[in-house]
Amino acid sequence: MSTKDVAKRFHELAQSGSWEQIYEELYHKDTESVEPEHSQGLKTVKGMDAIREKGKQWNSMIEEVHGGYSNEPQVAGNFFSCAMGFDATFKGQGRMNMEEIALYEVKNGKIIKEQFFY
Repeated sequence: MSTKDVAKRFHELAQSGSWEQIYEELYHKDTESVEPEHSQGLKTVKGMDAIREKGKQWNSMIEEVHGGYSNEPQVAGNFFSCAMGFDATFKGQGRMNMEEIALYEVKNGKIIKEQFFY
């Protein structure tokens, strides 16, 4: 798949919240996931096992999700980006709206790196 094809499929699956299917179909087994230095507890990790564990850690901080979105990707070369956001109540922190830019790098038809800016 081309980067454009990967981005299109990512968007289709993200609209239904099918994150596990995104991981299975579109991610390389050695994908790197990069968080900003100021992230609260989440670390940069490599490999799908570590990415799934990071997702579990993130979900454990959330009391209730009220909504979210992932905009249509913008593609340039081997990269695509999406604006994403969600409205959630975090344990011990209350309700928050968060927005981020997610940048994905694609090689040989698979996502090899994700990086978040928030």
